[in-house]
Order: sequence, then C-alpha cells, then structure tokens
Amino acid sequence: MMSRGVLSWCLGLALILGSQAFSPPAARARRAQLRMSATAPAAAKPRPIGAPADSTVVVAGATGYIGKFVVKDLAKRGYKTVALVRDASRVDAKEFPGVDIREVDVCDPAALEKSLKEIPGGVQGAVSCLASRSGSKDDSYKIDYQATLNVIDAVRGAGASHFVLLSAFCVRKPLLQFQNAKLKLEAALTAPERADILHAIVRPTAFFKSLSGQLEVVEAGAPFVMFEKDDGSMMKCNPIAEADLAEYMVNCFEDVSLQNRILDLGGPDDPLSMKEQGELLFKAVGKEPKFITVPSKLFDVIIGGLDFLAKFFPGMADTAEFGRIGKYYAVEDMVAVGEGEKYGKVTLAEHYKRIAEEGQEYDPYTTVFGAANK
Repeated sequence: MMSRGVLSWCLGLALILGSQAFSPPAARARRAQLRMSATAPAAAKPRPIGAPADSTVVVAGATGYIGKFVVKDLAKRGYKTVALVRDASRVDAKEFPGVDIREVDVCDPAALEKSLKEIPGGVQGAVSCLASRSGSKDDSYKIDYQATLNVIDAVRGAGASHFVLLSAFCVRKPLLQFQNAKLKLEAALTAPERADILHAIVRPTAFFKSLSGQLEVVEAGAPFVMFEKDDGSMMKCNPIAEADLAEYMVNCFEDVSLQNRILDLGGPDDPLSMKEQGELLFKAVGKEPKFITVPSKLFDVIIGGLDFLAKFFPGMADTAEFGRIGKYYAVEDMVAVGEGEKYGKVTLAEHYKRIAEEGQEYDPYTTVFGAANK
C-alpha cells in the first residue's frame, strides 16, 4: 500500500506538471523568455564599425549581381575587404583590386569557420548577398536560410560586430518558398541569442535588372508585354540601381540610425506602372511604343496545370513554384516611398538609356534574349 508521504509527493508532482501544461500561453512564453535571457548574450548597442583601414569586412555572395557592387564600394572606401567565392579560378582578380578573394563553400560550416578564423586581425563586419538562383524550396532553404545562417554564426565566431543582410521587400507578403526562407533567416538573425551582433536588414523593392528583361525583344520591334491584375490595374514599383543599393548597404556600417532595423528601400523614382516602364524602354531604344496586355489569370491556369502534373511527376513541383514567382512579380506592387525609404541618384530611365547603348549581361532568369556588350 502506498504510504501517505509517497502519495503526497506524487500529487505535488502532478500539480506542478499540470500547472505547466495548462498554464496560460503568456505565462509559458514569459518562462521561456526568462530561460533564454539567462543564456543570451548582452545586446549590442548601435555604433560605427570603426575606421575603414582598421576594419575587415567579409562579403558572402561576392560575385553575385549586388555582391560585386558591395565589394567594390567597400574597397573604394578603404575597408579591408574579403570576398567569399565558390570557385576562385572563375574570378578575375582585376575586377576586385586589393580584395582578399577566398574560395570557400558557405554550405560547409566547418570550412567556413576555419577560413574566417585565418583572417589576420579577425573580422569586424560582414555582408550577405546570398540568394537562391532558382527560388525552389530546397534551394531557398539551402541558400537563403541555412548558408546565410552559417555565415552569420561564422563571422560572429571570428569577432564580427556588424552584419548587413540583403533581404527582399516582397517578404512583407510571403506567398513563395524563398520568401519564407528569408523570413526564417531574418528571425534567426534578430533572435536574442544573436543580440551580440548589430544587424541591418535591407529589403530593396526591385533591382533594375529584373525590369530589363524585355530590352532585346523591344529593340527587335516586338511589343512590350504587360500583365493586368484582376481589377484592371497594373503593378507598380520604384526599383533601385545596384550601385546605389550597395552604397546604402555599406552605409549601414557607419550610420547608427540604420542599425538594428529592417529597412525597406526603393530608388529615387516615383512608383512606375508596367506601362510607364515600357514607355521609358521604348524611348531609350528610339522606337514607337507597342504594348500587349495579358491577364494575370493566365498564370493561374498554367500553375494549376503544373500542380496537377506534380502529383504524378514530383519534379514538376519546382516548375509550378517558378510559375507562382512569375505571377507574384507580375501583380504585386513593390513600392517604398516612406520617410527615408527612397535612396539613390540613378533613375530607371537612365538605366534603360545605358543598357540600350551598351547592352546588358545575359541572365537566364531575367533576360528574354541576352545580348553581349556593344
């Protein structure tokens, strides 16, 4: 027969466990917060990174569309710049004079940590321009989340005090896999356990490159294709030039008002509709405007068919996701015009004029028909 003492002990234990299991969510959250606060590092206070000549800044995604401009801006300002690349043999060192080019796999945490700890004087800051090229689920979580998280933790281990993340404006309305991966990464960066590193999360509206894909077909005399929303309107955006974006990101090391913040960022233009973008492009190439309007519902038909095929051919799931990405950018406004959200000097019209004269680098994800530089 169970003794009175043992019975009392069991009853007390049951009451304790029961109170934890059925306590209000706010109370449980508070207890979790207290446990975390006991182990979380002290929060860093915004401050300039220090003199460029005394500051080493690592750039992940250094050879990407925005990354190479960030590297150049850092080097121009006198920072000791380290460019992390997948294959150093494919990098022209003349493009990055005075830059320490290091070959490392950012998907390999141990190799990344070892490479950064070998940098003389340690690391003071870092920029991540890593991004999935395809937008597929696996690639997004591999690159936008895990590889970027590897970089954050590796630079913290190497002594970095500042981290600037290139995110995306579109994560404000997450409907796609890569957006959810980016949001998960943002949450990890701003979590209490990483409060020891100052962060700036920059969310640009759109790059000029992403609005330049119809250059070659327009030059050839074809019409500019526009997508119409269900209500008859068209998407608008105020994109930002790559050099202006890079300049702003490097400013985050020096301007304390930009630190420990999420920063929506657009270019100097007022919001431009697809028709207005097309008109600027026709003017740049010297042709009379011609337009074709396509209902965005067409995407729904295509995506529905691909989702159906994915039930039998799993590989089609990624193709369906690409269709969702296409629709998203065809109908969602990308506008940042609030206080402090417009930045830069280069307008979309100036960009179109330049690529009409010089050509643009081929990119299979944004260029309809690539053209070599003229």
